[in-house]
Amino acid sequence: MSMQQYIEEAEKALLHTYNRYQVVLDRGDGVYLYDIDGKRYLDFCAGIAVFALGYNNKKYNDALKAQIDKLIHTSNYYYNVPAIEAAGKLKKVSGMDRVFFTNSGAEAVEGAIKAARKYAYLKDGATDHEIIAMEHSFHGRTMGALSVTGNPKYREAFEPGIGNIRFAEMNDFDSVMRQVTDKTCAILFETVQGEGGIYPAREEFLKRVRALCNERDILLILDEIQCGMGRSGFMYAWQKYGVKPDIMTTAKALGCGVPVGAFLMTEKVGTHSLVSGDHGSTYGGNPLAGAAVNAVFDLYEENHVLENVNRVGAYLEETLDALAQKYEFIVERRGLGLMQGLVFDRPVGGVITKALDRGLILINAGANIIRFVPPLVISRENVDEMVEILESCL
Repeated sequence: MSMQQYIEEAEKALLHTYNRYQVVLDRGDGVYLYDIDGKRYLDFCAGIAVFALGYNNKKYNDALKAQIDKLIHTSNYYYNVPAIEAAGKLKKVSGMDRVFFTNSGAEAVEGAIKAARKYAYLKDGATDHEIIAMEHSFHGRTMGALSVTGNPKYREAFEPGIGNIRFAEMNDFDSVMRQVTDKTCAILFETVQGEGGIYPAREEFLKRVRALCNERDILLILDEIQCGMGRSGFMYAWQKYGVKPDIMTTAKALGCGVPVGAFLMTEKVGTHSLVSGDHGSTYGGNPLAGAAVNAVFDLYEENHVLENVNRVGAYLEETLDALAQKYEFIVERRGLGLMQGLVFDRPVGGVITKALDRGLILINAGANIIRFVPPLVISRENVDEMVEILESCL
């Protein structure tokens, strides 16, 4: 079938919850994707910060193929070696103590919320505890994750949410204090806001929130689903500031394409929150997902991914800063590492569509922001190629 015929078939069969670009992608290699007609695209989206290792990595593919030939699924009534090894590697790089594997980032957020509420419930037996989240945040589309997402347009058609959620302003400690009550059990935010506009948390804000949580036995939950797994130049963005959370969520690049996420916690929270029967997942932590996580961590180390992020991320920042200085309609550049945003004084949809036509995949973060979340293995030459195409579209 032709590209257009595939698109027409999709529109007949799939629920229309996405406004898709009119391209049918077929395969990938390195940092490039190809559509079914063979046209090549430089990918600065990486499946929305997922495909950190690039496409068609032979060692990654071979690890998954080997596991498929052994065992894909058994259920969590039994142990499996890949998940055990993956949990150990995840603990090592994060410094956290307990791991629960999920199938997605939204599920990881759901588990984090449940763990926080159970922790508070065990202290006083009450079920009216509150969580403080941030305006302009995004944590997922399931009901709990949606309830803590600080953008009313995502929530309004699905209210009421899970309830007892208050919203403060990111990087405004006074606004957080205005929301704190004796019922507050957790403060939740992305270490770098993604969908909300590529806003990194400031070091002072993180440290003041951490001190507040320590003082009042409130749990700090950091969402590292998009900004984690090395994208900031650190395995997890909070490590840049040395502000360790009580609970952390991770997903996206954790499996580099295989659906897997996790929420992690300190031993203190693990000992005083979820127990047998409180939470579960049919597929979470299955052997195939475990094999993917293991391969990802092995390849991050082997390919010196963090070093590449810091080296090429600095070059991407310089290049985008130069663009912002050159064009009056670009307001600013912000972000960390290979998670960057260019803020425009007007909508960017037309630029992104034109770039796609010219073989460059970009995405937005809000109407006026182009987001750059490429594979973490890109080179300076890839940055130059991207900017050349982008400039031709501005």
